[in-house]
Amino acid sequence: MYGRRREGTFSLVACDQERRYWGVVVATKPTSVGAVVPWAEWRTGALATQAQSNYFYGPDGLAALRRGLSASEVLRRLTRADPQRESRQLGVVDGRGNAAAWTGKKCRDWAGHETGDGFSCQGNILANGSVVPAMVRAFERGRGSLSARLYAALVAGEKAGGDRRGMESAALLVVHRERWFDRAWSDHWVDLRVDQHPRPVAELGRLLRSQEGEIRRYLAARRARLRRGRRSTVGA
Repeated sequence: MYGRRREGTFSLVACDQERRYWGVVVATKPTSVGAVVPWAEWRTGALATQAQSNYFYGPDGLAALRRGLSASEVLRRLTRADPQRESRQLGVVDGRGNAAAWTGKKCRDWAGHETGDGFSCQGNILANGSVVPAMVRAFERGRGSLSARLYAALVAGEKAGGDRRGMESAALLVVHRERWFDRAWSDHWVDLRVDQHPRPVAELGRLLRSQEGEIRRYLAARRARLRRGRRSTVGA
């Protein structure tokens, strides 16, 4: 069971409050990290559950955020109810951009976290204590979309050492909705996963560049259709 493995993971949870995006980026040694660690919902918040992962921190945390609880209150409720909380690690950003994090005392070295304005960065079984600060610097200095800034943080974490046993999987989840979205559509703006790859961070970057290109082309085509529609209405 994934949650019983003591595997190293480094992640960053964040939001772009002005543009209304929330997301999580993560890399680790075991496969399927995208199925366990990252959780996000538009205008609700985002979480990363890792170390000896408690899967239910994800859905239960989003449910609590949906009710309007702050990131710190959600973190307290989830960890307080968990008898194995000292083996867990959790990062939370709520719908208002508040951040909170937990690193249990039994998480294996190097383990720790750092929170800031609209983000929480955390890692365990890392090569050294420079990984998390390097990710934070890259994220704070980053430009462009939230996806791009999250990915820049992941690259920085890998360069600083990452998981001390190496990396084989990575994932990026970003949620967003435009006003014209159909109610039935998912809020998963970017949802990319790489598993059992010799260079998962680089491969995640390749996929992100491809998807962001597709998004730009789609939005440009939609804007063109809207302009044509307005001209047709004016000329009628």
